[in-house]
Amino acid sequence: MTKTKSASVQKGVHPKGKDNPRGLRDIPFALPEVSKEDRSHALKIANALRKHYPDSKCELDFSTPHELLIATILSAQSTDAGVNKATPGLFKAFPTPADYAASSPEGIEPYIKTIGLFRNKAKSIHAAMTRVCEVYDGEVPGTMEDLLTLRGVARKTANVVLGNAFGINDGITVDTHVQRLVWRFGIVDHPKLDTNKIEKLLMALFPRPRWSEIGHTMVLHGRYNCTARPNCTHDHPICKKFGVNCDQPYNKSKL
Repeated sequence: MTKTKSASVQKGVHPKGKDNPRGLRDIPFALPEVSKEDRSHALKIANALRKHYPDSKCELDFSTPHELLIATILSAQSTDAGVNKATPGLFKAFPTPADYAASSPEGIEPYIKTIGLFRNKAKSIHAAMTRVCEVYDGEVPGTMEDLLTLRGVARKTANVVLGNAFGINDGITVDTHVQRLVWRFGIVDHPKLDTNKIEKLLMALFPRPRWSEIGHTMVLHGRYNCTARPNCTHDHPICKKFGVNCDQPYNKSKL
């Protein structure tokens, strides 16, 4: 039998987030305090990114929530392009969560052999889809709390699924591109800052309705313009206007 949530949680206010700004009190942790000026500057960055990437979206190919969940699990330490090459055959072989659950990690492996860490990812996919079938009636859950109970799912994966499959903004996806850009834009002072701290800061800075968009536009800017190698040449309009550390070396392998 599941425990009954506290009255404050049921009303949309989490005890650990009760002191957050209005509209963010359901978040289950305290967000850092930021100034009005910092929020205004962050909004300018968000608007510039939207202007340059007006059609931003998740670059993983999917048609259902469970396909997005699986693709996101596969994308860890792998490229979206590489995942998109493997998933058509995988999705055709296993059309539903029940098909994965009825198989085995060994049965899933041949379809994802081109992707790094494919054996562990096959185990995660099988376990996650099995739980989806046994606990959630074959439907990918639409809450952060439930998604985090699935094998292979951490906040980054859950944010991708919630934002793109359900239109829910419960956090901001912080991948290597976002981690690099927040330092280059001067949002954080150190390129080694923990991704959990980065996410909390971004949640405090950017308007909640745009959290998913911020993740997408930053990823696109980092993937195609303000790249890690070669180092940013500082010639993109966004980097010219907002870049603080674009001219500094950034070697992710040393972070």
